[in-house]
Amino acid sequence: MRFNQFGKVTVSYPQALKELQTIRFLTGVELNKITPNALWLHFLAQASPLAHSQSAKKARLNSLLANEYQTVLEYTTTNTVNAASFYAVALQLLGFEVDEDFDLADVFTALKRLNLAYHPTINSKEDLLLAWYDLLETVGKNGRTLLDNLASAGYFTSFYELAATQKPLFFNGKSLPIFDTSKLISEVVYVESDLDSDHDGRADLLKVEIIRPLDTNNGLKVPALYTASPYNQGTNDQLGKKLTHKVDVKLATKSVTNTSYEEIAYHAPKVGPIEKRPVAGHAQFAEESLERELSYTFNDYMLARGFAAVYAAGIGTKDSDGLRTCGSPAETASTVAVIEWLAGSRKAFTNKTDNIEIKAWWCNGAVAMTGKSYLGTLATAAATSGTPGLKTIISEAAISNWYDYYRDGGLVVAPGGFPGEDADVLIAECFSRKKEAADYLQIKAKFEADLKQVTTDQDRTSGNYNRFWDARNYLKDLHNIKCGIVMVHGLNDWNVKLRNVFNLYKQTENLKLKRKLILHQGQHIYINNFQSLDFSDMMNLWLSHKLYGLDNQAPEILPDVLVQDNTLEGTWHQFADWDGAETELHSLHFDQHQLVAKPNPAAGPASFTDHLPAEAFKRYSQNYHQWQADLLARKAPLTTSSLLFESQPLTTAIYLQGTPRLKLRVAASQDHGLLSFMLVDYGQAKRLGKTPDLLLSKGLNAGYRFREDNLVEFKLKKASPYQLITKGHINLQNRTSLWQNDELKPDTFYDLNVVLQPMFYKLPAGHKLGLIVYSSDMEMTVHANEELNYSLDLAACRLDFDASRIAD
Repeated sequence: MRFNQFGKVTVSYPQALKELQTIRFLTGVELNKITPNALWLHFLAQASPLAHSQSAKKARLNSLLANEYQTVLEYTTTNTVNAASFYAVALQLLGFEVDEDFDLADVFTALKRLNLAYHPTINSKEDLLLAWYDLLETVGKNGRTLLDNLASAGYFTSFYELAATQKPLFFNGKSLPIFDTSKLISEVVYVESDLDSDHDGRADLLKVEIIRPLDTNNGLKVPALYTASPYNQGTNDQLGKKLTHKVDVKLATKSVTNTSYEEIAYHAPKVGPIEKRPVAGHAQFAEESLERELSYTFNDYMLARGFAAVYAAGIGTKDSDGLRTCGSPAETASTVAVIEWLAGSRKAFTNKTDNIEIKAWWCNGAVAMTGKSYLGTLATAAATSGTPGLKTIISEAAISNWYDYYRDGGLVVAPGGFPGEDADVLIAECFSRKKEAADYLQIKAKFEADLKQVTTDQDRTSGNYNRFWDARNYLKDLHNIKCGIVMVHGLNDWNVKLRNVFNLYKQTENLKLKRKLILHQGQHIYINNFQSLDFSDMMNLWLSHKLYGLDNQAPEILPDVLVQDNTLEGTWHQFADWDGAETELHSLHFDQHQLVAKPNPAAGPASFTDHLPAEAFKRYSQNYHQWQADLLARKAPLTTSSLLFESQPLTTAIYLQGTPRLKLRVAASQDHGLLSFMLVDYGQAKRLGKTPDLLLSKGLNAGYRFREDNLVEFKLKKASPYQLITKGHINLQNRTSLWQNDELKPDTFYDLNVVLQPMFYKLPAGHKLGLIVYSSDMEMTVHANEELNYSLDLAACRLDFDASRIAD
């Protein structure tokens, strides 16, 4: 158990005193007269919000041990509070158990082991006050700060009645949960876009769901956390399953072309004026409410802290107009329209027929976008519009280029876990207008025609980058971004692969933006419920700065690059860059089954076949998890359908960073072919699980008697002999570019360069770096089990990668 806090602000004594007074921890206290013991007991009594009488508070104090033998009350009759007694009690307040989590006789060893900050000496009331201030901002066993846990117990309920003019309140640079979540206002409006995607001659209306504090009705203007989620109004899972493409198909031979990028570049077509609705009247309050939004638990957490939560599914979804799309400029425009309404520059209506306008009068005009996967993707898309109201995005596991989601290296490559999915499948799954029978009847023919065109344009035959994908490449428009960016991604995410966040990160480094990057060891997950990281606290600091304009030094305090260690539990490291100046270029050359430091001109060729016995092919096609496990473990028959090259054991641990690059000379036995690669850590070791362990079901409260989330954390598992580091794929006919088809003559050697997916991986001393070269990827590429053989000219093959050494 180890805790990492990056959202804490160091404050002066006068500032700590002022803030403690603001949150009523010093109410009724005369500091110049009170003794240290009395002040300590006062603080402890205040930290018992569930105890409403003096007797109940006294009982609570008697349940806390100040040392091995005395309760707090017994201790203070004969001793003066010091650092040892203070932190013995503090650990109990933070949820740690005596004997199980720490030893009362040696609390400082426990504090160091748990990685909790503390004051080594407490010799005065000033020391005590500063220690208490910092303790309130220290995370406990459930990964939440003591102040957050006190809020969950009802500490801030008396603040609900503060006048709107006195809200919000901030402590340690973060907004406090002083908003009554039992009285949140839920409403629906319909934002008018500049789109007519369903071609009915009128601008598409977009359903928007809003949850805001009651205080906004009394004059308070709050920022909005906006989550754009095409899943928000339901999905058509069976339709998506029906449309999923077959992947047991032959790789196509491409006609040789000399296509240039200019020939396939997307240029927005000119669109004529779209009929807008005349305003027939104005209303202050909405006509429609909602029962329960499909929320993001971080948004729930911030609702209690003076932020509104806004959700919209976008065009082509239930109760909105338009046709569903995927990653297109129209989808970006649909997403941005909601921001513009929140910022006061676009119209919305109370319903879809009466043309009664309603404004976002309760919003202060500052918007942040949040969410994971498709949700984070639309945040990235909106940021590239440069719309003024968007002040920051927190994009988690987000796509930056849809080609890098559904394609790789001139190949159709599925997102991990979803073989056969493509843009058309995702569009159909998210077309929730289908759920309203009468509405769907009117739009069905248009939708089917539009979907058919998408199936054609996405081009599953060649897998090339084309105009369809160029229109869905947000990286081209990064120069428009004006807002701050927090990027969060899993280092083991094979759904939205790491190239998406790497390219976003690297290509924004020369823009004048405030950027933060958090890389965790998860797959395609949220991390706001981790035990080891104060993510919610960090983002509260960031949003209080970005949306409320609080001068809390968030850009300076939060790490630029934060990476979770892959070899230790609960350990996070700060870096200056993903692959910055601290890295060195390493090159390893191919030899027979080896990666060696120097090239061997006599290394000779090495060959493998893509063909498997029919029974094995069928088994692996149906269970790609087993296929990958057997490939990594080098089990037959996969040893004949791949090549493994291993380095010597490392003499010192290193961090593998950035993108591994392969320089190869390869031949295929037919006029088409694909190569796939896995970079592997070979070495017996305990490794973190693939998914976080559940530590406490519904153990995290978003506020007082409000919504809950599970507490989770990655734990080390039984020792295993290998770990996948990263992957990559290439079509041998795309040696020049993703949009040009090169000739591939059978049994002829060609030189090519391959860039694998990015990595940030600690490779321990004594482990070997392995590279598996194979062809068909049962999880991601098409596979037909052809009699197709590949040969490598080992003397002309090399692996390059960037790495930094780890100090002993």
